[in-house]
This record gives sequence, C-alpha cells and structure tokens, in this order.
Amino acid sequence: MAKLRMLTCDHPVSPDRYNNRIGVVQNQKALVNALIERWPPDTHTFHLPIGECAVTLEDVALILCLPTDGLPVTGMTTNSFSTLEAECLHQFGVAPRKSECRGCCIKLTWLRDLKENMQLNDGISIQRYVKCHIMLLIGTILFGDKSGAGVYWKFLPLLRDFASIGQHSWGSACLAHLYRVLCRASRYNCKEIDGSITLLLDWAWIRLPYLSPLPREPHSGVTGSVVTDDIDI
Repeated sequence: MAKLRMLTCDHPVSPDRYNNRIGVVQNQKALVNALIERWPPDTHTFHLPIGECAVTLEDVALILCLPTDGLPVTGMTTNSFSTLEAECLHQFGVAPRKSECRGCCIKLTWLRDLKENMQLNDGISIQRYVKCHIMLLIGTILFGDKSGAGVYWKFLPLLRDFASIGQHSWGSACLAHLYRVLCRASRYNCKEIDGSITLLLDWAWIRLPYLSPLPREPHSGVTGSVVTDDIDI
C-alpha cells in the first residue's frame, strides 16, 4: 500500500496576501479537471507523481476557518413546501413564494434580497441578517450545488439556536461533502462538479505552489522562486 504523503506549505507568498495581489481568479476548469482525473474513489486521495495527498481537516481549518469538531451537521431532508415555508417564517419572519424556490432549495436571489433589505433595528433582526449570510455561504462556498442558484433549506433547522451555530462541525461536513463530489465527478459519465470548489482550489494553490496563479511580476519583498507562467487572472 502506498504511503500517504502529507504535503507541507512552503510557499514564497503567505496565503493571506493572495487577495490583494492576484485579484479575481477566473476559469480554473483545467486545474479542477486535472485534480479530478487523479482522484481514485477507492483511496480518497490525489495520485500525483510525488505520491498520494489529500485535503485534510487541518486544511479546512486553515483555509476556511471552520470548526472541525463539535455537533454533527445532520438533519432530515424533505420536499414539502409547507414545511419550508413554516421554517422560513420561524427563522426570518417571512417566507419565499413557490416561484422563489426550486424543489428543496431556496433561490439565492431571495436570500440576497432579504439580506440587503433587512433593517437592523434590534437583536432579532441582526440574528436574521447573520442567518441569511450563513445560508448564502452554505449555498456558495461550503455546499454549493451544480446550478449555483440555490441552497438546500435542510440546513435551516441547524440555525434555529443562534448560540449553538458555531458549535457544529461545519468543517468536517464541508470536507466530507467535497470528498463525495470528487468521487462522483471522477465517474466517466459525470459532466459537472459542485461542492466547495473554493476549498479545493485554495488547497491546490497552497500545497502545490507551482499551480498557483501568482502575478507575472514578483513583488520586491518576496524571496524565493516565483512562478511567472502566462496565466489569465
């Protein structure tokens, strides 16, 4: 059995300086496809020329700053619109129309509009605002679906007790979901991938620094070799 190689972070630029140096990174389809091609579902690791490696809970904690232990992220899934409506009324004081939902998903546009138009007058409105923001993060960064237009409302019951939201192991759930979508995407008949692409790309850029989209011109204060290939960013 091959030994799992734990890649270290030995990068000339610290991850927290990426945002103001590379701006918006677009069209990473080639990198995502290359990683999927090297992901055998039976090992749950990337098979690279240097050995095997994988995204770990430590990576999730460092990249997404999510708790990796605590209460399980679990619950019941249902397609009942009346149940969805009652849950939204309880959590937000308003509920989306059927046209603002898609199956068991709430459209992100409804959550964005609700968040932007919310008046933060008291503690309850602030909590509702935060819950909207969390649901948007869940639907885009953590557990995004292939459409990129909705978020499963099954996560809403986990937000009922505002004080215990941070006690759930969101990091381990996000990592488990990423493993699942990588296994699904590795099938020959799968055409799309969902899940936390942000986590996957950030992990690749940090742990495999020669893949990272660094600026063409090295920063004067950076030491060490810098990749300057012609990468569209």
